[in-house]
Amino acid sequence: MNPTSDDAPPILRPLPPALQKIACEELNEVNSRVADDVLALRQWILKQPHLYARTNDQFLVGFLRGSKNSLEKAKQKIDRYYTLKAALPEVFNERRQVDDPMVMEIVRLGIILQIPLPSDYHGPCITIIRACSYDTTKYKFADIIRVGSMFGEIMTIEDDNSTVSGYIEVMDMINVSGQHFLQLKPDLLRKCATFAEEAMPMRQRGTHFINVPAPFEKGFKTLSTFFPEKMLSRISVNASPDALFDFVPREYLPQEYGGDNGTIEDIVERMTAKLLRYRDYFLLEPKFGTNEKLREGALYTYENCFGLEGSFRKLEVD
Repeated sequence: MNPTSDDAPPILRPLPPALQKIACEELNEVNSRVADDVLALRQWILKQPHLYARTNDQFLVGFLRGSKNSLEKAKQKIDRYYTLKAALPEVFNERRQVDDPMVMEIVRLGIILQIPLPSDYHGPCITIIRACSYDTTKYKFADIIRVGSMFGEIMTIEDDNSTVSGYIEVMDMINVSGQHFLQLKPDLLRKCATFAEEAMPMRQRGTHFINVPAPFEKGFKTLSTFFPEKMLSRISVNASPDALFDFVPREYLPQEYGGDNGTIEDIVERMTAKLLRYRDYFLLEPKFGTNEKLREGALYTYENCFGLEGSFRKLEVD
């Protein structure tokens, strides 16, 4: 049984009016019912012999919103979240720690940029991934994804825009080389796409590749076919850097991308400070997961987690 237990009424962060309106209209959120649903979700987790999951309030409300406030779907998504993590050891391994030098090196290189947005903004969160701005002899693309997953988890807990309005990813492929392209393993992309689609509690609103050189454009379009079908309509591949402005208002971008929202260095400083605040959070991460030997019903293996099409087998929920 899950080692934590807390039946106290949830203390939830109130949403700004604009986000609350979206939560009600698009996510079926009923403000008076959220606390009861969070408590029910926590109690359900504590009764699952195979599942060791976080039970803090904002973590759980994120999964409710990611399931359009269906309690049963939230249960499935939490189970998938921890089961698929175990099936992705390339990303979710012992190096997923703030104290790991590689993690902080990648953050400080500015490969992943979570764009700071104004307090009255109520659209999706925006992340720019400078996917080819790293030394392929020193890092693998799985290392970049690992660090990105840490910030994605932080977003679930502290960024209401992400759990209500979702998120957009911009993959900047400037300076892409053959070595970078070879690191974009189709199997890893397929597994990560499945995790994002079926397990993450945030709505993925689009993945946009920019600065894709013509010789590589066909290859990227081929790689996109490994993504779940539902995600394909949200993927775009563009050679022009100006395509970025179709997805992100110019004023929100850092100076290096033609905006006036600070610099990449400013963003890196904020992200470094934020990750350091979560040191203890990630130190505790290895205690959470699933024990398939204790799961009631069918066990879950690599094959039935991802299958040929990358689809997760339906979970039966009590």
